Amino acid sequence: MVAIREETFLESVRERGEYPTRQEAERAARVVLALLGAHLVGEERAELAARLPETYALILLNPLPAAEPLDPERFVRATAAWIDGATEETAKWDVGAVFSVVAEAAGDDLTRRLLLQLPVGYDLLFGRPLPA
Repeated sequence: MVAIREETFLESVRERGEYPTRQEAERAARVVLALLGAHLVGEERAELAARLPETYALILLNPLPAAEPLDPERFVRATAAWIDGATEETAKWDVGAVFSVVAEAAGDDLTRRLLLQLPVGYDLLFGRPLPA
């Protein structure tokens, strides 16, 4: 699979997040991917990075590993803490916008494998609810 182009990636995030500017979409993508990268390891993280534009692949690959996995609610709170002026509601929107584009770039198989590395509940943030 070929990496998604940066313009396409950011435009998709901008549309899904209904951001008025590319800069807002870029800010959300950077924060969410840095936090996500801290939670992923191994082959899946490398495979996801290969499907993202280089700028965002590096952000995904370079964070310090998380001391402990954040459940979805804490992930959203952490996102809000890193985005100026964000609330938990707006951060949930940011995470959903970025994760939905990431899931599309990753494809179903890789997205399923990524979700296996994350605490229960991330499937909803990715917009890919798993069967109960």
